[in-house]
Amino acid sequence: MLPELLQGSEGGGFLIIKDSTCYSGRHLLRSFISAALKREEAVHVLGFEVSEEELKHGLKGSATERLHFHNAYVDPLGWTDCPPFTVNQFTLKDLEHLFNQTSQSKPAILVIDSLSWIMRHLSPPFVCRTLQQLKKGGAVRTVIGLLHSDMHQQGVVGSVCHLATSVITVSPGGRGDEAVAKTTRRLKSGKVTQDGEIFSIKEDLSVIITQGKPSLPGPKGAEAEELEKDPTVNLTFNLLLSDQEREAKEKLALPFVFSKEKKTALLHSGPGSGRILYEPDAADDYDQEDPDDDLDV
Repeated sequence: MLPELLQGSEGGGFLIIKDSTCYSGRHLLRSFISAALKREEAVHVLGFEVSEEELKHGLKGSATERLHFHNAYVDPLGWTDCPPFTVNQFTLKDLEHLFNQTSQSKPAILVIDSLSWIMRHLSPPFVCRTLQQLKKGGAVRTVIGLLHSDMHQQGVVGSVCHLATSVITVSPGGRGDEAVAKTTRRLKSGKVTQDGEIFSIKEDLSVIITQGKPSLPGPKGAEAEELEKDPTVNLTFNLLLSDQEREAKEKLALPFVFSKEKKTALLHSGPGSGRILYEPDAADDYDQEDPDDDLDV
């Protein structure tokens, strides 16, 4: 699934690369930038965490002319008189103004490095609303954001990831420069697909899939067998019934269930049972066609 996303076959949307302190997702983010430039697409980068030189390291050739870096690294909070780009400009109006300053024939790709920096200085509802506007506004074809999951509460991370059409969670692999990518993709039909792959990134920023569907870490041997045992074994009370107890339960007559003999006794009155007989007298105004004629309704 990761190669399909790199090729841009998803056809737009909102993609999140979710990393942690264990493994940085910026390497994979730069691979997405390189793949978009090779497809001759215009790429706008909001750079908050690294400089333009560091981000462009490894990107070679004339393709970098289509890469527009909006420098929020030198003065992200606007402390100087003329900051290039600040966090307060993360609005639909200001971003569309940036896109219109460049000549491009089709919607570009917006790369946010990183969403965590923006969410540390703007409220999560405001950030989510702006991302939703970017998805539907048509100013950009695809939004790709880097999110540091261990910098925010899980509820905030879940809210942002809920907006995304694809979420790639990266973690370190078992050996060398390998890493694990767990991808969750939400299709237009509403179906959600998941996939896991082991990948490595070469010097030219191309991604190589070394193994598909990695085995998830977990208990093995005796520990795995322990998990397969009955979870009620160590309880101080018994939740299960023996054969004798189950047979006694089935024979038990419940108080709200009438037996056949009890139903017969109630439906067919025997000798000595009382009955109420009513004979109307001359003073009763009783109409057989309208029994409720005497009621004031």
